[in-house]
Amino acid sequence: MDVFLAQEEAAEGGLLFPLLMMAGLFAIFYFLLIRPNRRRKQAMDSLQNRLAVGDEVMTSGGLYGTVAELDEKSVILETSEGVYSRYARGAVVEVVSSAAGEADAEDGAEASTDTSDVSDPATERRDSKD
Repeated sequence: MDVFLAQEEAAEGGLLFPLLMMAGLFAIFYFLLIRPNRRRKQAMDSLQNRLAVGDEVMTSGGLYGTVAELDEKSVILETSEGVYSRYARGAVVEVVSSAAGEADAEDGAEASTDTSDVSDPATERRDSKD
C-alpha cells in the first residue's frame, strides 16, 4: 500500500514541474518577443499618426522626401522639386526633420549669434593644398 501512495504523490508532483516549465517558457516568450514587438508597433503607429505636411521623412525603401499631402492610408511625398510619389503610410519609418521642429529651430537661430565670419582651419588647409 505504501508503494502505491508514494507513486501517486510522485505523479502529482510530476505534473507540477511541466506546468511550471510551460509557464516559464511563456514568460520568456512574452518578455523577449511579444512585449518588445508591441512597443515597436505602438511607436510606429504613433510616428505615422504624427505626420504633418512639411515633415522630411524616410520610407522603408530608403527614399527621402518631404510630406506634401496626407490621407488616411497614404502619404504623398515630394522627392525632388516638382516630383511627387504616393506611398502607403506604413512605408514611412522615420521622420528625419519635423516641420514643427524646424519652426522652433528657426526661432532659436534668430536669437543665436552670427558665426559666418569665423573660418574653419580645416577648410583653409584644404583650400591651400589646391
